[in-house]
Amino acid sequence: VNSMKNKLSFYRRPLPETCISLSSPEGQRLFRSSLQNNGTKAFFHLISQFHTQTEPAFCGPSTLVMVLNSLNVDPRQQWKSDAPWRWYSEEMLNCCIDLETIRKSGITFSMFSCLARCQGLAIDAQFGSDSTIEDFRVAVKKACCDEGSADSKESSDQQTYLVVSYDRQVLQQTGSGHFSPIAAYDEASDKVLILDTARFKYTPHWVSVG
Repeated sequence: VNSMKNKLSFYRRPLPETCISLSSPEGQRLFRSSLQNNGTKAFFHLISQFHTQTEPAFCGPSTLVMVLNSLNVDPRQQWKSDAPWRWYSEEMLNCCIDLETIRKSGITFSMFSCLARCQGLAIDAQFGSDSTIEDFRVAVKKACCDEGSADSKESSDQQTYLVVSYDRQVLQQTGSGHFSPIAAYDEASDKVLILDTARFKYTPHWVSVG
C-alpha cells in the first residue's frame, strides 16, 4: 500500500463559533463599527504586509516579519542575493535561536521577544499569567485605537503593534500555541481582529476580549 495515498491533508478549517470571519456579513459589520470608533489604527499598516507563515511552525517569525515590514524597518541586507531589494523575510531572523530548530518546534514567547529585540525593536513583553483582562484591553486600545486628533496620528514607523501568543484550543480551534498580530478593536462588542498568519488554515477573524 502506498503510504502517501493514506497521508491526511486538509484544505483550510471552518472557524468555530467563538470566531467571526472578517469577510462574513457580521465580520464586516464589526469592522465598520471599529472603523467608526477609531479602532483600526494598526489595521491598514498590517494588512498591507499581511503574510502567510512559510513553515508550519513559523507563526512567530512570520508575525515578526509582518511587524518589521509594517514599521518600515530596514534589514540592512538584501532580501534575495540576486535582487537589490532590502526586505524582511523569516530567514533573516537568525539570532537567538537556529532557524532549523524553529522549523521543528516553533518558538516561545520569550524567544519571540529576543528575536524582536535583535532587530532593534522596543518590546513590552507581558505574560497573561501576570496580567488582567483589563490590562490586556488597555494594551489593545494602545495598539488599535486612534485618539482622533491630527497631532496624535502615528506614522507607520512610529506605530505600536500588539502581538499575541495564545492557545488555539481556548478559541475552540485546532492546534495549540500560536502567534499572530491584533489588527483592530471594536469597543462596542469588545472584540479584536486577529490576522492569523496560518492563512492556509483560518481566515482573519474577530474574537471576544473577555
